[in-house]
Formats: sequence, C-alpha cells, structure tokens
Amino acid sequence: MGLDTLILPKKYRSSLDILQTEIAIKLIKDTFERELAQNLNLTRVSAPLFVAPETGLNDDLNGVERPVSFDILDIGRDVEIVHSLAKWKRMALKKYGFAPDSGLYTDMNAIRRDEGLDNLHSVYVDQWDWEKVITRETRNIYTLKETVNQIVDALYTTQQKLCDAFTQVKPVIPREITFVTSQELEDRWPDLTPKEREDKICQQHKLVFISQIGGKLRLGQPHDGRAPDYDDWALNGDILVWFPVLGRSVEISSMGIRVDSESLRRQLELSGQTKREDLIFHKMLLHDELPLTIGGGIGQSRICMLMLGKAHIGEVQVSVWPPEEIAACTASGIYLL
Repeated sequence: MGLDTLILPKKYRSSLDILQTEIAIKLIKDTFERELAQNLNLTRVSAPLFVAPETGLNDDLNGVERPVSFDILDIGRDVEIVHSLAKWKRMALKKYGFAPDSGLYTDMNAIRRDEGLDNLHSVYVDQWDWEKVITRETRNIYTLKETVNQIVDALYTTQQKLCDAFTQVKPVIPREITFVTSQELEDRWPDLTPKEREDKICQQHKLVFISQIGGKLRLGQPHDGRAPDYDDWALNGDILVWFPVLGRSVEISSMGIRVDSESLRRQLELSGQTKREDLIFHKMLLHDELPLTIGGGIGQSRICMLMLGKAHIGEVQVSVWPPEEIAACTASGIYLL
C-alpha cells in the first residue's frame, strides 16, 4: 500500500507503556471473551489452522484474496491456511450437536498475504470467530439486531473494566448503536465512496451497524464485497466505531445470518459462482443438511487497538512491516511490537 495510506497522528503519545499494554491486552481479551460467551450462549471449541481446499470450507472473503497453501508430506496433498472459519463453524455446529439458541466460539488465526499494510491491516489476523444455531422462525432481521446489541453490551462492559483498571485510558465505545442499511447510506450520500459514507455516518453516531452488504445497490455497485456462500446479503452487516485517534471509522466485526439453500443458490448465480455447488459444504447446504445459523468474526487486535487508543495495530500485535513504515512510525512516537 505504501506510506501514502499510513496515518501518523500529530503529537501522538500512547497512554500506556509496552508492559502496561501487554497487561491491558490480556484484560481486554479475557473479559470480552467471557462476556461474549455469556451474552450469546457460546461454548469455546478448538478450530483448524488449515483445511483441504476441496472441502470448500475456506472463507473466500471478497473473492479475490489468495490463501497461503503448503503440502503435507505424509498425506501427499496441499492444504490452505484458513482466511476465516465462517463455513467450518457451521459444519462443527452440526457435528457437535448444538441446539437452537446455542453455539460456539473459537480463536481464529490467519495469514492474509494480499492484505494492504497500514494502521489497521496486518498480514497476521486474529479474531474471535463465533457461530450460533437459529431456527427458521428466528431467521430474521430482529434476531440480527438483537445479536448486534448483545455484542455491543459485551464490548461496553469490557471497556468499563479496562477503564477502571487503567484510568488514563479514554472510552471509545458508546452504549448504544445506530442501525442503517447500505442503501440508505448510498441514498443519503450518492456522490461519496462507500468508505466515505462509513466515515460520515460513524462521525455522527460513533457506533454504527451497516446492514445488507454484498448485493448491488441502486447505482450499480455493492457497498463492499462479500463471498456469496456464507452471509445472506439481505441479513448481514458490519459493526463500525468512530476512532478519534485516526479520525476515521474502524470496522470491528463482520457478521450476519448465514445463507440457507434458497439464498445460497441465488447468490451463487448473481456472482457467477455456480460451480461451487459441487463442493461438499455447498452440497450439504443445498440439501438442507446443515443447521440455520448466525455468526461472525470480531477482530481481537482491532478491539485492543481501539480500546487502548493505539495509532497502529502493530502496537498490540507482533507482525511484519515494511522498513519504511517502521521508520515512519518510530519518528512519530508509534512503537511497533
């Protein structure tokens, strides 16, 4: 991406030193994980770091990112490091026998080789991946909004405990969230880019859930890309927060009610990906052999960065950065781990 995308806040100074930062990261992760599990009725499970490509279980994200792959000598075939666990989680819910209104969460670690590196993006991705069983009757917008509010409650409680422990840290997560559709944003600001619309609405309301992402809007383009085979584009969305340190909105979660057989078939056709119907996961979905679910991912480093008021994600996780980015950050008082 280059230094042209790097934001270097003037007179930046972290409120915590490196050791305090590491202690605070542990507090945030432990607290939020506990609150999320309690609010959504989730059980922690183990998850794969890599999967076989022929299973169709790897998440295609925006459909263009290349997975990191390697061969396993004793098996004689290649496997791929997961981009996320959106599809694997749904298979696991069936395998483990989860009942409606219960689900699982796990620590997901990934390598995204095509990610542009800047304040918010790293090659290393760490997030809480979660998935929950719902019923045909609860597969609706009301369940989506209720779940969003439960996540916000977990975020707010975590922030309160952090600020009690480190009084120099300033809160950024408000108590209430504003709901808006991507079409409403386009109608309101048709001349702006989707990212500019996100910044506008977040600056006004501080915490926003933008729904219905993936399908084309009235002006002919989607708000953002979404793979056609995990979220239902009519019942999904992103949680974004206004982050004054960088003067921009920051996405902290992508989530949604997952595709059923009808929406999967429709979205595969719209995206020209009908060949995926031959993959194991997709066959099971089309034959209604998997539970109806809602799920998402919540960025661990993103949450820590925001709550601790850090200017760069490299201040809360260890990764690899271009030498010129490290030098520019150091000169601006941003010390990467």
